[in-house]
Amino acid sequence: MANPAKIGVQAMMLKDSFAEAGAFETLRRVSDIGYNAVEISQIPMTPENVAELDRSRTELGMDIAALSVMLEKPAGRPGDSLRDDFEKVVTDAKRLDSKLLRIGMLPFPAMKSIDAVIDFAKETNGYAERLQEHGISLYYHNHHIEFAKFDGKYMLDIIAENSPAMGMEIDVHWVQRGGLDPVRTIEKYADRTAMIHLKDYRIGTMPEAAFEMMGSGDFAGFMQEFKNVVQFAEVGEGNLDFPAIIAASEAAGAEYMLVEQDELYGRTVWEALQTSHDNLVAMGFSDRF
Repeated sequence: MANPAKIGVQAMMLKDSFAEAGAFETLRRVSDIGYNAVEISQIPMTPENVAELDRSRTELGMDIAALSVMLEKPAGRPGDSLRDDFEKVVTDAKRLDSKLLRIGMLPFPAMKSIDAVIDFAKETNGYAERLQEHGISLYYHNHHIEFAKFDGKYMLDIIAENSPAMGMEIDVHWVQRGGLDPVRTIEKYADRTAMIHLKDYRIGTMPEAAFEMMGSGDFAGFMQEFKNVVQFAEVGEGNLDFPAIIAASEAAGAEYMLVEQDELYGRTVWEALQTSHDNLVAMGFSDRF
């Protein structure tokens, strides 16, 4: 079996703390919980933030596992893009000793058609090849939309076929939401997956408001709540088989497994991260942190 992967945090969860407390103090709290690796996402890569990320490496021993990048910048949104900021992206990655770079989402314009998806995959493949010249590997992170079928083929497979130099970052919650089995999907992409997102899949309870809607005759509102009982969850608080997922991830050669939770349902991010940490320790993975 391959070496154990390191469990870290996906920083999308921490963007409010980064904005309020700064990168270093945020990662100090992450370190205090017990996580020693972080994937940077939705955090502006300003000179100040990059400097604090670098400081967290030396003072906290924080591993900046991966950085995020877009192919193109959506209007009005911050972030670095491969088209416009290639040299900056490479410079930041080298300063932070981050050899993994990831695209977190299909660009919105590419969602219009499968031809647009193919164009995206081919263009990103060119950037993946350029990044390899700098010792950096590029990966693509899935949601559920990539499990739509076109002529019997999943969109994710079409992306993979048209971008052979780009790897995959498999998000197990979104695989489940897309109707597939996370373990089998990790095994399918075993030769090109360096990062796995650990995110649980929970079926919640119907809120009181739903029954009030039903009582007032708002059947459509009730049914909307019925559809929305699928929730994101702290690792170990939902229905996914994480011992099997982690075993498959490590067998596939994953270097990092990153805890993420898109919605918290009233909990703080620190409570959620602590719960995921404690549950993973209870599962026997204390040596992965």
